[in-house]
Amino acid sequence: MQIDDRLQALAELVPEHCRAADIGTDHGYLAISLLREGRASFVVASDKNQGPYEAAKRTVRENAVSDEEISVRLGDGLQVLEPGEVDTACIAGMGGVLMIRILEDAPAVTKKLGTLVLQPMNGAQELRHWLYSHGWHVADESLAVADGRIYEIIQAKQGRKKMPAALDLLIGPVLWEKKPPLLRHHIEALLFQLRRVLSGMDKSTRAQKSRKYQQVKKQVMELEERLKW
Repeated sequence: MQIDDRLQALAELVPEHCRAADIGTDHGYLAISLLREGRASFVVASDKNQGPYEAAKRTVRENAVSDEEISVRLGDGLQVLEPGEVDTACIAGMGGVLMIRILEDAPAVTKKLGTLVLQPMNGAQELRHWLYSHGWHVADESLAVADGRIYEIIQAKQGRKKMPAALDLLIGPVLWEKKPPLLRHHIEALLFQLRRVLSGMDKSTRAQKSRKYQQVKKQVMELEERLKW
């Protein structure tokens, strides 16, 4: 069973010897990988949809893994967990705003977690802002390419730290600090998205006079400066 670079990068940010939850497990590949690599001694693999839930059960069965090692569950978000049952939660392949909702909908479970490993498809800036506003901080980050797309993977730990600047929340504070090989491509992808927003707003005189237009324009200029390191 091979996992792609996105899931591998996610697995590498999971603390060793933890008890983990793979929320939105899909086929259960990450759960199996965490167990095989010794990252986790126990994994809850959950999905809210029947199809992925059945697929994950098949994957676990085909890999001869016991229920004591991987518990496959059907349910929404962190609500499949008891508080303190796991210490690490992996949530991947969905929007950052949805991840925030998942964390907020199960406060007793979230409070007992020590580590979050998150791979947002969008809304990473809002997600990082929420983390710093709710007693978490970004401890590590990485970038991965799969199917021609760059993915951000965020490792968050419990503990309050100073809120990073808005641009660092957009890029990723640890990504900017570490400057991994894919960082330039990551910033260029962010610029592409923001320029497309500007292009759309340029067609409206009213939009050009808005505060949002000025904010996006400023972000574009600041990101362009960051490419000059």
